[in-house]
Order: sequence, then C-alpha cells, then structure tokens
Amino acid sequence: MAEVIRMPRMSDTMEEGNIVGWLKKEGDQVESGETLAEVETDKATMELDSFTDGVLLHIAVKEGPVPIDGVIAVIGEEGEDWKAAIEQAGSPDSSNKETETSTSEEPIAKIHEDKGHTPEPSTTEQRVKASPLAKSIAKEVGIDLTSLKGSGDSGRIVRKDVEAAMQQATPQATPVDSVAPPTALYQSFTATPEDKPVSQMRKTIARRLSESKFSAPHFYLSITINMDKAISTRKSINEMADVKVSFNDMVIKAVAAALKLHPAINSSWLGDNIRYNREVNIGVAVAVEDGLLVPVIKNTDTKTLTQINAEVKYFASKAKDKKLQPDEMSGNTFTISNLGMFGIDEFTAIINPPDACILAVGGIKAVPVVKNGTIVPGNEMKLTLSCDHRVVDGATGAQFLNTIKGMLEDPIRMIV
Repeated sequence: MAEVIRMPRMSDTMEEGNIVGWLKKEGDQVESGETLAEVETDKATMELDSFTDGVLLHIAVKEGPVPIDGVIAVIGEEGEDWKAAIEQAGSPDSSNKETETSTSEEPIAKIHEDKGHTPEPSTTEQRVKASPLAKSIAKEVGIDLTSLKGSGDSGRIVRKDVEAAMQQATPQATPVDSVAPPTALYQSFTATPEDKPVSQMRKTIARRLSESKFSAPHFYLSITINMDKAISTRKSINEMADVKVSFNDMVIKAVAAALKLHPAINSSWLGDNIRYNREVNIGVAVAVEDGLLVPVIKNTDTKTLTQINAEVKYFASKAKDKKLQPDEMSGNTFTISNLGMFGIDEFTAIINPPDACILAVGGIKAVPVVKNGTIVPGNEMKLTLSCDHRVVDGATGAQFLNTIKGMLEDPIRMIV
C-alpha cells in the first residue's frame, strides 16, 4: 500500500520545515535511504531521506513551508491511487490545504511569487542537473553552473562541487569605469525596499528569545577584568603548544571552573522546581548568515584549553555550513556570547533557555590603569552576566563574576 510521507521533526525546536527543493521528481523510482528533498529547519539545511522503496507517486508541496506532520509526498507502487492513501492517512487540515494547492502547477507558482519568491528563469541554468541547494549557493556567489562538472548521481551538481569552485575562484578587481556616478548613488537611496521571507532559523530565534526576555525577569551585572597576566600566559602557552589557544578559550575554561564552585548559576527554572545541573555544558554562540547557533561543549570543566579550542573550531565550522546536528546544540547549562572580535567593548545578552544565566564578553582594550598610585598602560576586558532573577540573586551572580575575574587575572588557578 502507498506510504504517505510527512514532514518529520528534525530538531527539538522545529515547528515547521521549509522545502528548498526536491532531488526526485514524480514517477521516479526511490529506494530506502535515498535523499528525496532538502529541507531548511530552524537550525540547518538538512536532507530528507526516504524510509521506503517504491515510486514517488505524488509531491504534495514542491517548495515552501510545511508544518510538522504535514503531508509532503506519497510513495507506493506504480499506478496506485495516492489520493486514497492521503484520505486514509487522515491528513491534518493544513496538510490537505497544501496538497490541494499543489495539484496545479500554476497556483503554486503564483503563491510563491506572492510570497516574494522569484520564479526560476528558463535559461541554460534551468537545464543543468543540480540540486536546489547547489543552485542557490551558485546564484548567491555568482558561479556559472554550466562550467561545473557534477559529482552526484548521473552527473548532478551538488553543494560540494559549488564549494570546490568557490575555493578555486580568485577575486577580480573592480574596474574603475564600473564605479557608480553620484547620480546613480543618489537614486539607490530612493529605491523601493526589498522584502524577504523570514527564514526558519530567524523565526525560531525571534520566538525563543521573545519568550525568554518577557518570561524571565532579567537583571545584569558587569565587571572589569585586568587581562595583563592572561595575555602573557596565553603567549607562553602558544609558544609551547602546537594548538594556538584564544582568549575565548581561556574565558570558557575559567567559566567552566567557576560554575563548579557556584552551582546556583549552573541551573534552570522549571516552574515548580529549580534544577541544579551536575554537568557543566557550555553553549558557545556562533554568528551565522541567518542569525545565531549555539553548539554545546559537553562536560566543559573536564577539558583542557587545547581540547576546548578544537571543539569550538569544529562546531563553528559546522555551524557556518549549517551542518550542526540537534544533539550538538542541546543540553546546555550555561551560555557564552563573545562579541569582542567584532570590536564591541560591552553589551548585554538575552538568556538562552533553559539556562538561568548568559555571559556577554567584550573585547580586550588597551587603557591607562592606576597601579600603586601611578598611571601605567594596561589591558582590560568587560564581562556582563545576564541573570534570571527567579533563580539567581544579585549577590550570587556577583560572587560568580568575581571568581571568573580571579581566574583570568591569575590564569594558573584555572590550569592546575
């Protein structure tokens, strides 16, 4: 009997998936484990694999958002009645609506045009065998797909082929003649603004942070760290070690050690209970194109500076490629957001649920400081702790920050 394929939950916070494109078309033979489509979730673009063998009888939603459990396709034997399969499966109203819409090519094209999608041009590029994700990346970076050789099935161009071409491409200087005259520059300021659909990731960020900001009573504590010894210690470590540790690694290490001494900070509000976590799992905020991802370093307090450095680099790379898996972004008990590398001196951050606190890290700044009554050159860094007042009181947060301060101003304390 024909199998109805529904939109699966691909992450713990996912409420709907956005179908980027299909790698199979109606009438194609499909084997279990083969990739059917590419789906954008709130955290990454992931591949949707078939769990059954058969013929792809019907594609219910060719492109666009689909709620969890919404009908997206039907797989069965050739000639089977896919409509009967959907009716028997008892699809949700929202899914039926999508299915009815998708029976006609013209309405779908119109719907996506209304939502701001640009119809695909009928050019040579449209005839090139390429995955939808590969087409999207190529269009964004300006790579001609006709010049590439695909490594996928039947010569299909896939994402890695476009990325390989990107690495080989060399930037070209902009000709002087192409510089816009003042009139054109003025006209660009009066042009019609562009509206873009909100990505699944941005929707989730907006929802979760709004819930956090308006449900958890935030308060903020700031402290200034003298980073002179941290700078000299890092220099000594990097002269001896093969792996070059960063100041961010040192902050993570100091925070992990401080959380073991202040369990109230390493906790969560559960309504009728407060959970004091025994494990120290620090989430590290990573900026990506559509927003922010927070991979989690599990058991951070048991890891060395070089191990922390390796994990942060690994997760940051996966985050930028939208390849992080749900289990790599779950289980956090505390979060760190560092904007120092962007030239930010000090800021406040919104708590990342279910944590009770988040630490905002600014950059290291050369400033005059007073030592023994004399003004001398110094290096300072500011930290700001956002606290959920339902769990953490001011004195508790202040003690935690002072513990971090002591460790960063005398780094040997967090290394031994």
